Amino acid sequence: MSATPDITLYTFSTPNGHKASITLEELGIPYKVHKVSLMSGEQRQEWFLKINPNGMIPAIVDHSRGDFSVFESGAIMIYLCEHYDPEGKLLPKDPNLRSETIQWIMFHASGVAPMQLQASHFLKWAPEAIPYSIARYVKETRRLYSVLESRLQDREFLVGDSLTLADIINFTWVYTAPSINLNLDEYPNVKNWIARIEARPAVQKGLDVPDQNSTRELRAGRTEVSPVVKERFALL
Repeated sequence: MSATPDITLYTFSTPNGHKASITLEELGIPYKVHKVSLMSGEQRQEWFLKINPNGMIPAIVDHSRGDFSVFESGAIMIYLCEHYDPEGKLLPKDPNLRSETIQWIMFHASGVAPMQLQASHFLKWAPEAIPYSIARYVKETRRLYSVLESRLQDREFLVGDSLTLADIINFTWVYTAPSINLNLDEYPNVKNWIARIEARPAVQKGLDVPDQNSTRELRAGRTEVSPVVKERFALL
């Protein structure tokens, strides 16, 4: 391990932000939180663009390593393990397990995250319902969930026999499935996997950074899916 960690996490309450906070919590790394005001456009201010030229959250600055900055959630997760996970807890040292972990990270980055994000956009935020787009992205999100469902047959984690970055990165988006009216009862292996990961104390803490997680209420049935989402989901 390099110098004692001194990290600032720039984040907001989104699945991408939670990838970083959960990783920090699972590794037991001390960190400070700067909640980025997305609504006011803080992420586009000059000072933040020096940290993340793409103007998005999350990002970190590692003050213990010369104020080195890292952006992109997957890159942050790998960076934290490379410098502060000497035992290979979340990014295995074994070459094959490490490769499998990175494969599932890439599966998420190229599949689950962008497809589910577009499904969410067309179900929640598009000015008008576009049936083709809704069907296209919800169908692909479901296909990707089916890949996870097959992978989790007779196993508790995506890679090896313990939690890795592969689980964390996919968990944060699949956890929000109810917000776009996807029923995890259709994917029992995935549903059980979500429950196992959510029960972890570090995950609970990470989900509440920087604010209490609202998806928890939806998953517990204490709030309902938006009527707009229900109406547009019915177009499928």
